[in-house]
Amino acid sequence: MESPHHAVEHLREIKEQVAQGPDPAATERQHAKGKLTARERIELLLDKGSFREVEALRRHRATGFGLEAKKPYTDGVITGWGTVEGRTVFVYAHDFRIFGGALGEAHATKIHKIMDMAIAAGAPLVSLNDGAGARIQEGVAALAGYGGIFQRNTKASGVIPQISVMLGPCAGGAAYSPALTDFVFMVRETSQMFITGPDVVKAVTGEEISQNGLGGADVHAETSGVCHFAYDDEETCLAEVRYLLSLLPANNRELPPHTNGEDPADRQCPALLEVVPADGNRSYNIREVIEEVVDDGEYLEVHAAWAPNLVCALARLDGRTVGILANQPAATAGVLDIRASEKGARFVQFCDAFNIPLVTLVDVPGFLPGVDQEHEGIIRRGAKLLYAYCNATVPRVSVVLRKAYGGAYIVMDSRSIGADIALAWPTNEIAVMGAEGAANVVFRRDINAAADPEAMRAQKIEEYRRELVHPYYAAERGLVDDVIDPADTRAALISALSMLEAKDAGLTRRKHGNPPQ
Repeated sequence: MESPHHAVEHLREIKEQVAQGPDPAATERQHAKGKLTARERIELLLDKGSFREVEALRRHRATGFGLEAKKPYTDGVITGWGTVEGRTVFVYAHDFRIFGGALGEAHATKIHKIMDMAIAAGAPLVSLNDGAGARIQEGVAALAGYGGIFQRNTKASGVIPQISVMLGPCAGGAAYSPALTDFVFMVRETSQMFITGPDVVKAVTGEEISQNGLGGADVHAETSGVCHFAYDDEETCLAEVRYLLSLLPANNRELPPHTNGEDPADRQCPALLEVVPADGNRSYNIREVIEEVVDDGEYLEVHAAWAPNLVCALARLDGRTVGILANQPAATAGVLDIRASEKGARFVQFCDAFNIPLVTLVDVPGFLPGVDQEHEGIIRRGAKLLYAYCNATVPRVSVVLRKAYGGAYIVMDSRSIGADIALAWPTNEIAVMGAEGAANVVFRRDINAAADPEAMRAQKIEEYRRELVHPYYAAERGLVDDVIDPADTRAALISALSMLEAKDAGLTRRKHGNPPQ
């Protein structure tokens, strides 16, 4: 019988073999592609020395096609938990050096287990994806493994934060797991996602396209909206994942972490008077407003390159995490369209699921008109944002900076759909439409009959603005709780959110709603 000392030494040798991986040449090939190994990625993601691996000695039991002669430890996926800034996080990472990171039965079972552990422990789950899809040699058993992952993604949705980090290829049905999670990170040049690859596309449609052209990071960040964050290298990408985790609660039963910063809660923001022009036709960058208001000017923008006419961001106000939605006048005048509505709806739903208060900065001229928008379903798809806001029970504070016209004003968390506190700057114009357009409709006959139509039009525009579009019309009717000095915006938001911290909206008993699709 082997002595305990020899047994321990043998264990150390096995663990060393597991840590080193199957073949030094495979590690070199991974580095040659500009990619880190799975373990190097985990080290960057988690606090130093905090990772605890699960089932490192797992091996597959498949036979045929030469598999019985190749049974490496881990079976191509590393699973376990560690900490990010001292808080527990679960992780699984495909090891491309083993079977190309392809998913087999044992591989899938490991992922299922770590997902179940994350749900039970109430802690975030991060997947580091770098795999070649289902392991063909294992047939349908591998495909069934994906089904188990999808089922758990859905079960965990709204319960724990789920973050997918794309660090290599992700093709076919495997792409649906990241799509089911809360956030998708990608690295340019080395990560791709698509249902059917370039070869299949060419065979079916005759179109020729590269992997990055079909499903690279910038394509999904700018065109499809699948990717929320895109970065040039893995180190930056994983650092930003850590930052995102620092802003989020561990699960839906907790509040986001509260930090003690040095940015005073009552700090004045006089620069806002210069950032936002009073003339509603002049453009400006709403990001400058966000930077001025939030703690230390720091925020994490979500979907920055997709639907840029609506900015969605996570930031802190007096140390508390908030979700910010803001119309962007610098992009198509800040109108709401199909993409912006869907982007905003998903962000509102995420914040509501994880107890993150919502701050809405409003400067919206309306919904984007056009045949394409109407035919592609702006009614049902625009209603997604309306539904998300109406359904949200977290603290909600809105500020009208400048103009807020028509249905878009209502949708952007107006008081009438449930905003807890509605504020406005003295430059606000809240109306059915702008004075110019309204005068042309309401006073059309008077203008056409006038000896000088242009002079009459100018007179009627001023009359309409004086009667219905002045900054205090909404406040006089209780649709705005207060008109504030722009310099007081930060202090007003913090005061309102502090008052609402213990908000209990209560929920109507139901299985679930039926949101517009």
